[in-house]
Amino acid sequence: MIANEFDLTEEQLDLQAFAKDFAERELKQKAIDIDHDHGAFPMDVFKKFCDAGFNSMFLPEELGGQGLSTLDVCLVNEAFATVDAGFICSATTGEFGMEPILLYGTDEQKQLYADYILQGKLGAFCLTEANAGSDASATATVATRDGDDYIINGSKCFITSGGLADVFTVFATVDKSLRHKGITCFIIPKDTPGVSVGKPEDKMGMVLSNTTELVFEDVRIPAKYRVGAEGQGFGIAMNCLNRSRGVNSYGALGIAQRALDECVEYAAQRKTFGKTINKHQAVQFMLADMQIAVTTSRTLLYHCARNCDKGNFDPVLGAVTKTYLSDAAVKVTQDAVQVMGGYGYSREYPVEKLYRDAKLWQIFEGTNQIQRMVIGGALAK
Repeated sequence: MIANEFDLTEEQLDLQAFAKDFAERELKQKAIDIDHDHGAFPMDVFKKFCDAGFNSMFLPEELGGQGLSTLDVCLVNEAFATVDAGFICSATTGEFGMEPILLYGTDEQKQLYADYILQGKLGAFCLTEANAGSDASATATVATRDGDDYIINGSKCFITSGGLADVFTVFATVDKSLRHKGITCFIIPKDTPGVSVGKPEDKMGMVLSNTTELVFEDVRIPAKYRVGAEGQGFGIAMNCLNRSRGVNSYGALGIAQRALDECVEYAAQRKTFGKTINKHQAVQFMLADMQIAVTTSRTLLYHCARNCDKGNFDPVLGAVTKTYLSDAAVKVTQDAVQVMGGYGYSREYPVEKLYRDAKLWQIFEGTNQIQRMVIGGALAK
C-alpha cells in the first residue's frame, strides 16, 4: 500500500498494519478453503475479530465502543479486504445495521443495539425485496399498528449477514399506497416469534459473505422499537446509504490492491522471450493502469471518509466514490487475470477469485446505474 502518501498518522498506520497482520494470520488460508468448498462464514475467526476489538471500533465511547473515526474504520476494513472482502463485508454489518439507530434512534434504542455489538453479535440492514431493489419505494413488507405494538408481515432478500445476525434493522410500510412516504424503520430481534431465515444464496463470488432471505410472519414488536416517525423510514434509509455507499467501497479497493500486488509479484518472476514479463512494455502498461486505478480509488475513498467525519454525507460524492471504486476493481481484476494468462484463470492462483468478488461491488448498495442516475440528476440541476 502507499498509505504514507495520504497524510495518515502513525497511529492509523499501526492500526492498519495490525488489521492486515491479523487477517493474514487468522483468515487467509481459511478464506481460500471456504471459497473452494462454498463453506460457511467462519464464526471462529469472527469471535477472534471481536476479541481484538475490531467490531466495536465504530461505536461511540458513551455506548461502550472505541469511538474511532470513519477513516480509521475504513483503513481497517480495507486491510481485511485485501485478504478476503467477503469476510469483512459480513463482519461489519453490525455497523451498517446500527447506522439508522445512531443517526435517528433514541438513547434506549442506541444502547439496545450497541449491547448486541458488544456481546460479539451481528446486526443486519434489511431494505431490499424481490420487487423493491433499486426502487426501494416499492417496499411491500407491511407494518400494522396494533395498540402499543406493530405487526410486521413480509420478506426481504439478499440480506448481508441475514443468517448470522441477532438483530435486524427492517424497513416496512405502514401504507403501500403512500409509496416512499409510508416506509418506516424498525428494530426486530431475531428471536422474536415469526422471524425466519431462508437458505443462503449460492453466489459466484464473495462466498464468505453470508446472504439470505428473511421472512416476517405476524411478527409483533413494541412501538418503542420504531426508529423515527412513521413515514420517515425512506429518508432514513437513503441518508444512511448516502453516507455508507462511498466509505463501504473499502472492499473494492482492497480487492484491487490485492490483485495489483499479486500481478507485480508474478510479473517479476514469470519469464517469456528471455526476460521477466515486467520488462515487456505491454505488461508494464497494464500494471501502470492498475496502479493508476488503485491510487485514484484510495484518494477518493479517504476523501469520502474524511468528509463523513466532518458530518458531510454528500450523496453525489458517495455515488462517485462507489461507482468509480467498483468499476475500477472489476477492471483491475480483469486485467490481473490477463496479466497472469492461464494461471490467472486457474483456481491455483487468487486473481480469479478476486475477479469474482469484485463484481458484487457494482451491484449492491445501489447498482452503478442508479449511482449514475444520482450523479446525472445532480448535474441536471
